[in-house]
Amino acid sequence: MKLGKLVLSSFFVAALCGAARAQDQHQHEHGAHEELGQVNFRVSCTPAAQKQFNRADALLHSFGYEQADRAFNDVLKTDPDCVMAYWGIAMSQYHPIWAPPTAEELKKGLAAVMQARSRPIKTDRERDYIAAIETFYKDHDKIDHPTRTLAYEKAMQQIYTRYPDDREAVIFYALSLLGTASSRPVDKTFAKQKRAVEILNPVIAREPNHPGVAHYVIHSYDYPELASLALPAARSYAKIAPSSPHALHMPTHIFTRLGLWHESIQSNIASADSAKRLVAMTHPGSGSFDQLHAMDYLVYGYLQGGQIQKARLVLDEMKTIDKLDGYVIASAYSFAAAPARYAVERGRWADAAKLELYPASFPWNRFPQAEAITFFARAIGSARSGAPVEAAKDVLRLEALRQILINSKDPYWPTQVEIQKLGAMAWIAKAESKNDEALKILRSAAELEDSTEKHPVTPGSIIPARELLGDLLLELGRPGDALKEYESSLMTSPNRLKGLYGAGRAAELAGDKKKAKEFYVKLIAVCDKADGDLPELLHAKKFLGGK
Repeated sequence: MKLGKLVLSSFFVAALCGAARAQDQHQHEHGAHEELGQVNFRVSCTPAAQKQFNRADALLHSFGYEQADRAFNDVLKTDPDCVMAYWGIAMSQYHPIWAPPTAEELKKGLAAVMQARSRPIKTDRERDYIAAIETFYKDHDKIDHPTRTLAYEKAMQQIYTRYPDDREAVIFYALSLLGTASSRPVDKTFAKQKRAVEILNPVIAREPNHPGVAHYVIHSYDYPELASLALPAARSYAKIAPSSPHALHMPTHIFTRLGLWHESIQSNIASADSAKRLVAMTHPGSGSFDQLHAMDYLVYGYLQGGQIQKARLVLDEMKTIDKLDGYVIASAYSFAAAPARYAVERGRWADAAKLELYPASFPWNRFPQAEAITFFARAIGSARSGAPVEAAKDVLRLEALRQILINSKDPYWPTQVEIQKLGAMAWIAKAESKNDEALKILRSAAELEDSTEKHPVTPGSIIPARELLGDLLLELGRPGDALKEYESSLMTSPNRLKGLYGAGRAAELAGDKKKAKEFYVKLIAVCDKADGDLPELLHAKKFLGGK
């Protein structure tokens, strides 16, 4: 992939050069030790307001939306005529890669645009920026979210073309491309993501410490086929903006894609700690959605490395959180996914069958895609515990949640819930001795999952459908076929504990001792910090002749 190699090389060189000259460049500071990276977005404001604006923009590029909103409002206190601060407030309500804005955010964003429009705008460039974000908010009650994201992308493309020396235009145009890609069904050619990296590439050497550049390269390459190309960006971003919990977490998207569990764990520990410190200042007595997001990734990473007790400690801490700074998809997903993973990854089917939504006070009705995780785990748990009737009840709930998502015109999550529903139905069929039907259903789930990609909010599905298919084939006494499915699953979800063990066990039962050895050796290497009594490791070591 020529483009990818170019980005990999240039980013690495730029990062080295940037580190050497970082001390000679302006560092954003707010408080004693805040480090958010270096941004220079020139606007028609007073010098004091310009400095504040750059800090607010740095927060925006690391998705610190609430902080950015406050920071742009502070700009207006310093310079009421700094019209671009209203642009910043509007941008802080739009989260291109996360989820569509809420009704309240749409109202606030449009109000900021109207405030900007009502004041003298000093340059054509600033007028164009304000007009661009207006295309996203205008007629939001009549025009759907994907259409408005595309309109915004086109407007940013015009700014990018009109002002070729404006690096912020380049960077925000790249983000708009990622936003459009996120608001539509997956394009397996990754055309917009590759275009984003293509236009970011010339900026990298000139802006090695810009938080948005590293951040958006990571998002552009957050796919199994491309993830290795983002390792330099992943290993640089946290150093660029270490005061941002999101910047500390974001590299783990790539570490997770590549099965680098130790790096993922360390980054998410740092992110969760940073988020806790920040929320203690901004929302005393609350938990942080950034903290929860990091904790979900932590549970996932610990489980893949066989560190079950550490995963349990993270879950115990999560259960102490019942009030949050933000009720967003990241917090909903984490609350649902972490306990589901802990039960399902360990094969504790009875525990999975008894999962309940926590905390009960959480507005689950706003996040059907997160609620579905709990009911998927329950259905799988019941079916694999020999209670297909109970599992069928949870499948009905999955279908109801899928319909809610369809009715909301969500382009992504209905398919994910359908995959979960099919997986559960397959194991219900298995529990009812309908083995051929079970295989047929689960194959369709795997094929459907192959046509999609994971959402940025999650480190991965609760169980990859092909891994689940391998489990089923193994239980049906078809280890050769199971091995093929495990190997296929490991291509897109590398170094998963259950995937490696399943592949090793399938190869062993199929009589392929060479392959079994390869998978077991890799399993032991991946789980070098695992709890000592892990059954999978004990079996692997016994096979290899160890103790």
